[in-house]
Formats: sequence, C-alpha cells, structure tokens
Amino acid sequence: MLIHLQAAGTSLVLDARGPRPPAILHWGAALGDLADADLAALAGAAVPAVPPSSLDEPLRLSTLPALAEGWTGRPAVRGSWAAGPARPAWRLAGVERPSSGAVVADLRSADGLLQVAGEVSLSPQGVLRMRHTLTNHGTGPFLLDALDVVLPVPARAAEILDFSGVWAYERRPQRAPLRDGAWSRETRHGRPGHDDPFLMMLGVPGFDFRAGEVWAVHLAWSGDKRLWAERQPLGRSVLGAGELLDPGEILLPPGGSYTSPWTVAAWSATGIDGLSERLHGWVRARRGPVPPRPVVLNTWEAVYFDQSMERLRGLVDAAADAGVERFVLDDGWFTGRTDDRRALGDWTVDAARWPHGLHPLVAAVHARGMDFGLWVEPEMVSPDSDLARAHPDWLLGPPGAATWRHQRVLDLSSGAYEHVLEGLTALLREYPIAYLKWDHNRDLLQEGAAHRQTTALYRLLAELRGRFPHVEVESCASGGARVDLGVLDLVDRFWTSDSNDPLERQRIQRWTGVLVPPEHLGSHVGAPAAHVTGRTSDLSLRLATALFGHAGIEWDLTTASGEQRLEVAEWVRCYRRLRPLLHTGTVVRSGGDDPDRLVHGVVAADRGAAVYALVTLRASGAAIPPPVQFAGLDPDRRYTVRPLPLGGPPRTVQDRPPAWLLDGGITLPGRLLAEVGLPAPLLAPQQAVVFEVVAA
Repeated sequence: MLIHLQAAGTSLVLDARGPRPPAILHWGAALGDLADADLAALAGAAVPAVPPSSLDEPLRLSTLPALAEGWTGRPAVRGSWAAGPARPAWRLAGVERPSSGAVVADLRSADGLLQVAGEVSLSPQGVLRMRHTLTNHGTGPFLLDALDVVLPVPARAAEILDFSGVWAYERRPQRAPLRDGAWSRETRHGRPGHDDPFLMMLGVPGFDFRAGEVWAVHLAWSGDKRLWAERQPLGRSVLGAGELLDPGEILLPPGGSYTSPWTVAAWSATGIDGLSERLHGWVRARRGPVPPRPVVLNTWEAVYFDQSMERLRGLVDAAADAGVERFVLDDGWFTGRTDDRRALGDWTVDAARWPHGLHPLVAAVHARGMDFGLWVEPEMVSPDSDLARAHPDWLLGPPGAATWRHQRVLDLSSGAYEHVLEGLTALLREYPIAYLKWDHNRDLLQEGAAHRQTTALYRLLAELRGRFPHVEVESCASGGARVDLGVLDLVDRFWTSDSNDPLERQRIQRWTGVLVPPEHLGSHVGAPAAHVTGRTSDLSLRLATALFGHAGIEWDLTTASGEQRLEVAEWVRCYRRLRPLLHTGTVVRSGGDDPDRLVHGVVAADRGAAVYALVTLRASGAAIPPPVQFAGLDPDRRYTVRPLPLGGPPRTVQDRPPAWLLDGGITLPGRLLAEVGLPAPLLAPQQAVVFEVVAA
C-alpha cells in the first residue's frame, strides 16, 4: 500500500506495496490531500533513470538499505552468524496501522531467519519517529553489529551542522558542506558526552535560525551512539542514527530480540527555529503540563564541601529572603566525603558534620517555605570507599582500571543495582526529599558495557519514579554530558553545563535549546567571578542569562551586598511572573550566529506577549549596530515594547540612547517590530538588556 502521513505542515509518503521493504518517497513539505491515484502517480514518477555502469534496475532506497538492493552506502543492518556475515535480502511480509499517524512494517529475510519490525510515526507537531526491532528466528545465536535508522533527504540539503564540545563548553556548533562520502560522528563515552553531536542538521546552504529548509535527526539514547550524513555519487543523500554497539555486545539467542532506540527527526521550512517549534511542542505534548519550575538554590559553588548546619543556616535564610523555592544540598553530605577523592557509594549521612542527620537542615528549609533537594551520584564509586572495599566485584572493568575524577563506575548489571536502589529508597523514605540532582561525572571507558549500563540506568530511574512519583530528578553529567530525549522520559530537567559563566552560557543555552524546551534546562546565577573561567560579569548579564530557562542560583548569597540581594529578589519575582510565558511559549532567535551579539526571546502561545534579550558578546564592528528585530509576533497586532530592568542598568557606550528608549517604550505593529525592528542601545561588551513586549 501507499501511505501518506501528514501533520503540522509536514508530509511523509511511504511506499509499502512490497514485495521489497518500504521506501520513503517524500519527507518534507506538506503535500495536501492526495487521492490514491495521486499517490500512485507520485510513486511511479519517483522511479529514477538507470545510469550507465550501474545496477540494471532503478535504485530504490528502502527503510532498510542494503547491498542486496544496490545501496553501497552504510547499511541499516549489520551482523553475523557463526558461519559468517549475514547479508539478508529483505521482503515485506505485512503492514499494520496501529493509529492514523503510525505504521509498522513486518520485514523478513529471504531465508526466514531474521525479522525486523519497522515502526514509523508522525506526531501532530510534525515530528517523525522511527525504530526497528530485530528478532532472531534461526537455530543459532546472531551477533548484531548495527540496527540503524536511515532517512533520505533531497540533494538540495547540502550543508551539515552538528555539535562538539568539552567540559563546561558544551554544544559548540560546527558547519561544513556535505561532500561525497559520509560525515560520521560516534561517541564512546557510555553517555552522550560533552562532544555529543546532539542534533545533526542537513539543510540548504546558508540555512540559519529563521530561514532555509533543514532536516534533522537526534538519537533518543543515553549511551554510545552514531549520527551520520552521507551523500553517494549515485545521487542519494541520507541522514542516519543508531546505537553504537561494541563487538559482541548484542548476541541474540534463538528467539531473542533487540529494539533500537528511537530516532527523532524533524523537517522545517523556516530554519532552525522551525525545528525547535516542532520538537518543543512534541516534548511538551508527551510530558503533559509541567508544574511551575521552582527557583532553585544549589549549594555547590556556594560552599563546596564546607558543609554544616552552622555554615548553611545563613544561606537558607538568604535564599528564602530572595524568594527561592527549592534548596538543594550538593556533594559533601555523606560519610567521609570531605573532597572528591573518597566515599562515593557510601550513601549514609556523615555523622561528624550532621550529628542529627539532615533533619535539622530539612526542617530549617521547610520552615522558610522551601522544599528540599539532594545531590547524588549513584552510578559511581570511589576506590577509597567502604562499598568498593566490600564489593570490588561490583566495579566495572578489571582491577587497576583507569579512574576519572578519582572514581570508578559501578556495574549496574551486578548486585550493585539493588544496593543503589535500596540505598536511595532508604534516603527518600527517611527524608522529605522533593528533588534529586543525579550526577554522572565520568566516562565508562569499558568496551561492551555501554548498552547494559544504559538500560540498567533507565530501569533504575523508572523503578525509583514508580516508588516516589513526587520526586523530581535532574540529569547532570559533569554538566551537559547526558542531555538527550531518551532520558528525558525519566527526568525533569538537565543541568545544561557546569559553567555558570553567563557569556559561555549564552551560546550553550542557545544551542542546547534548539532541541530541549527551556523549562527543562537548568540555568543559574553564579558569583560575580565565574568559578570555571574566572571571568567577572555584571549582575545584569548574569540575571538576564539565567532568566531564560529553569532559573536558579549557584552563589553564596550571604557574601552579596544588600543591594545585590534586593536585585536578586526582584529578579526572582520577575521570573515567577514570567515563567508561564517562558516555559510554554515559542523560542525565537536572531537569524545568524553573530559573533558580536545575540538576540533571542520567547513568544507566548497566543502571541499576546513576549520577552526578548539583546546580548553583546564582544565589541561591535559598527558604531551603530543593526536594529533589534522582534521575531515571532503577530504581524497584525500592535505591541508595546519596554525595557525590563534586571540587576541595574547595563553599561553603554553612547552619548544618548535611542529616542524610543528615552521615551520609556514604544507601541508599533508586530510586522514593523519583526521586519524593521528598533534601534539598539549601544551596549558595552558582555552586557544584556531584556525587553518585555505586550499586545496593546
């Protein structure tokens, strides 16, 4: 049959007439209502010419491309039997339609030994999901090397954008033309890693945030992965994604099955922001309404390991006075944990620093109207710990394996799983903990372990959430090394980066937010001098940066001046007023990736209000910079634009501000604000100004 899925301006046409595997004839712009005859004509017209010195029949790129059909690029399925490599010729055995937006194709190898169930769905937001389940029907074991999703893209998608990075500098974009061959990104961290390709985009040359067709794929998986883009001289281009399996990692016995992670894909005709609108809408629809994201104070950069009731009492009061709603005790609360070289795995409260347990601190936090959160790192263990000494067999890897941040990995496929589950259960039963900051501070560095460790993590999180559904969980992995849509089904937010430097955070949050909605990205106000970079930033820039996310504070407020604490309290009130808009609206960004300045904002779903920020990264190359354009507004409504003061006025280098700012604001049609814009204040480098826009 020929199947046409259509939603939110996106169409997918699948040729599942058999006997060969289904083929995607179109993925992109909506094609409108098509009659059966139109679909048949499209399928006929999609048959290409046969070039000289090639396969004697037209090349047909299926959902399981393989050598047997003439595809000489990377195949979707690779594996072997004891007798040698398997090169199955796939045939379509049947098609099911579990819903109007979903298709399941039953594919069998010609010898009947392998079966693949290929699932395809198109969400109401226009987000495409695909995965495969492979089952071994043979009499011997099948060694699976790869089971990937391969999606065709048109030849005009000729420029690639993905990401790299290191600790505290995640989500660094990199662009290049797509040439013949494969641009392949693989991660072998046992977690996505700071250099995670994250979201691989392939678009028309020059696509940016606001313009250009672009196709993108993300693997919803928290272990090893590969993403790739490939252009064949045969004339076909593809995007691919799949779990990166080590040799021997998946050995399927007779009757055994393996299901690949979901590949999440989207197409946009309006640049990267169009992708974000689809992906954010899909994430929000899957999760349902999210409770208001409470203002967090985390103790890490405030006190580090210097923990005691005496040390923290003043910080609790300062946090409450500022309007903080959640107080999180970070690393250092458990037995013997005086630095990062010992005691991981011994999840009992340190009696020396907390002789009465954490009860007095929790009581003080609750007395000031805040809920209580706690840092844990359950997947890791210190060699210098009671747990490691008692159970060396629970450590992943051989004795003497490399440490990372002076710690080893607990093998969650061993008895360590029950130990961790019961240890966390005991904590959550003894203390009224509303939130766990779940850290993961090292790579696994162990071949053949990533798959089982990741599946065990998912099982552990699901079990804990079943026992304690009220407890929220943050995914932290030495900052942003585990940010993916797989674990987002089991956690409530991500720690976007270990860097609180607002200048670095501007770009990290800009690009991480392409995939993940802002309400799931932790963004904190740090100390005046950033602890990672040492750079000093004005409070206004720090507040403006942290506003656009799940806001919090990572600063010892007891050291702040009285004026600074009042400004932080006013910022908290502003965030609490604006968070319904910030956490449900449409994210918009200035079109290009300007090295001098950034403009970004969030527009309410009904386009009745918006909040924007203008941020200068460095000195402008022009005496008078371009106007600020307010994207995403209703062109036919009138809006009033006013500056929103946060943390004092930003520094400017100007003899006189623009006239509209002298007047305190201006009212204009949305079309003019978006297309023409308003003159920008001449901000000094590393400054920010926030604008609130309300329909008149």
